[in-house]
Amino acid sequence: MKSSITILLLALSVFVESWHKPAAKEKLPNIVIIFMDDLGYGDLSCYGALDYKTPNLDQLAAQGIRFTNFLSAQPVCSASRAGLLTGCYPNRLNISGALFPNAKVGISAEETTLAELLKQKNYVTGIFGKWHLGDHQQFLPLQHGFDEYFGIPFSNDMWPVWYDGKPATPEQKGKFQFPTLALIEGNNKVGELKTLEDQGLLTKRLTERAVSFIQKNKSRPFFLYLPHPMPHVPIAASPAFKGKSKQGEYGDVLMEIDWSVGQILQTLAANGLDKNTLVIFTSDNGPWYNFGSHAGSNGGLREGKGTSFEGGLRVPCIMRWKGRLPEGVVCNQLSSTIDVLPTIADLCKIPQPAKRIDGRSMLPILEGNLEYEVRKNFYYYYRRNDLHAVRSGHWKLVLPHKGRSYLNQMPGENGFPGPSPEDVTFPMALYDLRRDPGEAYDVQNKYPEVLKALLQVAEEARADLGDDITQRPRTNARPSGTVE
Repeated sequence: MKSSITILLLALSVFVESWHKPAAKEKLPNIVIIFMDDLGYGDLSCYGALDYKTPNLDQLAAQGIRFTNFLSAQPVCSASRAGLLTGCYPNRLNISGALFPNAKVGISAEETTLAELLKQKNYVTGIFGKWHLGDHQQFLPLQHGFDEYFGIPFSNDMWPVWYDGKPATPEQKGKFQFPTLALIEGNNKVGELKTLEDQGLLTKRLTERAVSFIQKNKSRPFFLYLPHPMPHVPIAASPAFKGKSKQGEYGDVLMEIDWSVGQILQTLAANGLDKNTLVIFTSDNGPWYNFGSHAGSNGGLREGKGTSFEGGLRVPCIMRWKGRLPEGVVCNQLSSTIDVLPTIADLCKIPQPAKRIDGRSMLPILEGNLEYEVRKNFYYYYRRNDLHAVRSGHWKLVLPHKGRSYLNQMPGENGFPGPSPEDVTFPMALYDLRRDPGEAYDVQNKYPEVLKALLQVAEEARADLGDDITQRPRTNARPSGTVE
């Protein structure tokens, strides 16, 4: 009896002690997003690249999830970045195309970026690379949730340098009109890029800053956003990587990018952070095909950057979190860059932004359910607000539109572009992407019920976000930021 009372009192004391003990501090994961520029679906060796290897990215895929049906928000620079950082279709934010230097519009202060979202849990946030959501100070990263910024404000080809690397002349108006490409630290210009040799050092410099950011903030949760300016043209590698690949300068650049990823992964491991860090690697859109030897591969998909075919929007995506995510698996579920923000919000138990977003959480996939349907539908908008296509599952309906095409055009060489007409007429066509990822066989006459269903999806898109082609207004779009 006495022993029973003793055991009871011991158990009671343990209960009281645990009841008074404060709850363990929430362990928040670090977030690293490496965002490439114009990297094609077939540009990594784990996605089929030839004549160079990307061993660090291959290892990342072997330790995580490799996605095969992952779409950019839109196939162009500014719009795709708006989608990634806000979880919205870019046209919902009135962001379109690639903003030029001194543009009077940019990301609105009313929108919640991923950096601002994570600030709710006291993350330290840094961006090292290309911003491209407006270059006036009110649009720059420090005004939108980032603590640190070092990089370029827009695309690396928006500079007064001709395709041969020489200063542009007044006759070369497309380049001559641009200001010198600035390097920005915080809100201030701290340097300039004037030559291809300057550009060749970008990957190394940005990587060094990213590594320093990790080391400096290893004891607190951080969000590292590393949007590399390349392989967007002009491409250039540092001296350590020049001539290293069998695919010329493009392969050299990709080998240096892979080295950069390796530096990030090594730094995480060396600081004991790789088991508490979600790493996401993806691209803003597909390859800029008319640049030929200085462009990447769409991996057998149709067309490339600036088009709404799969080669323009389907991009590599790898996610890794050692010990938490499944390892060495492939996910074929439809998902997009607009799904990244709600996924991270769910992961960190942060409420979704107050304003409506279009992304859907991928967290069940990250937890191992590779059959989870993230989204059924996707809207392929381009230009100002043209609805080019809609998708439902593996079915894709291309709507009548005019647009860019690289088909049957001779690509350029050595950094010079070939033709890419912007006014090619595309008729309505239905594709079964499960059997025809190259979008070569129109099957609308064979599947009239599928055609009817996707026409309804297109109508839902127009009722929500409008469509310039059919002259439908943007009912639920929000204004972009404008210069004060």
